[in-house]
Amino acid sequence: MERNLKNVLVISFGFLLLFTAYSGLQSLQSSLNAEEGLGVASLSVLYAALTLSSMFLPPIIIKKLGCKWTIAVSMCCYVAYSLGNFYASWYTLIPTSMILGLGGAPLWSAKCTYLTIAGTLYADKAGKSAKDIINQYFGIFFLVFQTSGVWGNLISSLILSQSSNQGEISEEDLECCGAYDCLTDTTNSTGSERPSDSLIYTLLGVYTASGVLAVLLVIIFLDQIKSDQAETEKEKTPFWSTFLATLRHLKDKRQCLLIPLTMYSGFEQAFLSGDFSKSFVTCALGIQYVGYMMICFAGINSLCSLLFGRISQFTGRKLLFALAAVLNTSCLITVLLWKPDPKQLAVFFVIPGLWGVSDAVWQTQTNALYGILFEKNKEAAFANYRLWESVGFVIAFAYSTKLQVYIKASIVLSVLVLSMLTYGAVEYLEAKSSPGTPAATKKENGGPHSQETYM
Repeated sequence: MERNLKNVLVISFGFLLLFTAYSGLQSLQSSLNAEEGLGVASLSVLYAALTLSSMFLPPIIIKKLGCKWTIAVSMCCYVAYSLGNFYASWYTLIPTSMILGLGGAPLWSAKCTYLTIAGTLYADKAGKSAKDIINQYFGIFFLVFQTSGVWGNLISSLILSQSSNQGEISEEDLECCGAYDCLTDTTNSTGSERPSDSLIYTLLGVYTASGVLAVLLVIIFLDQIKSDQAETEKEKTPFWSTFLATLRHLKDKRQCLLIPLTMYSGFEQAFLSGDFSKSFVTCALGIQYVGYMMICFAGINSLCSLLFGRISQFTGRKLLFALAAVLNTSCLITVLLWKPDPKQLAVFFVIPGLWGVSDAVWQTQTNALYGILFEKNKEAAFANYRLWESVGFVIAFAYSTKLQVYIKASIVLSVLVLSMLTYGAVEYLEAKSSPGTPAATKKENGGPHSQETYM
């Protein structure tokens, strides 16, 4: 057990170090590389590459390299993205975004495969339930990994708060903040001014070092899983079979109805990290506050994810989806009507806090819904989940620099309304197909399925 636990902890802390860097960089892209929309364009390319990668690459790479070296090589793709930010241009950031996107899917798939095989092997030796051991391993992983958003954003805020560009923001500058932001002049004299190069290089140096440490940790301390076991695991589902199964799954009416809800997950996350962080937080308070805002979101999101997994068996998923819809609608309406004012500091954190509560529902309950509705076709179902959520990210980041915030907020709100209508249709179809039987909720007490949303 000690050796297996050591490998689980190596993977967990390797991912913690890697995503401490990535989560901080992702939160800052719309503010740090705002010129010509380079930052959000890189994120759009990143998620487009991730979409393609998730359909084709994981089985091939894992079969050729094995789980350990797939994890190590894929982590290098994330380090390349950090290096691309040192001299951010269309010729450096876009290619490194593509590299990261292509490496993202193999990284997560190799991690899942490694933990699953390791848990199964130990369970066979110890005479225990493989399911229980695997759940235990994944629980340890997510317990460590979920804190990466906190550390990454804390590092960025602590370093960028040393900037000498901080000062009072004039009323004239504040006119270009908020829902009716100025597309042609988003850089005011204080809040949105780019920090000094020395601070940026210090931050990027810390993030790059964190990524390199993650790679070294895996290479040095992670044991290679038995190649025959990993090969057997992957030979069960050839990549072309998974791809075709993903497309065939769209014949299911319920899957088609869940596409808006799944895409909305990408839309709402992109809006908070790309638009709210830039046009509200950075513009009115300064870039050094972006990290603190995202810590508020990530912390509440993690706590509520755990909470909703526990209480869903008592409340049912319908009530939780309704709660998330009300909270997200309230936040979006507030964004449309509120003019950001540095004196109203609490509002800048209340919105991401409530957003974190609703996002916890979207992530946990949507994953659980897919697992419950498509129990016999989980692989194809979750492939569709990853596909359509990534499409939501791509679209939201693609139009981010072309539209004012009020238009983007209206689009997100419209997608939310459509999502709730189609989700209601799914619940109606389920109730109609099994009248008198709580089929839609009888398995909810199993809690949420493990989620692979943030690469």
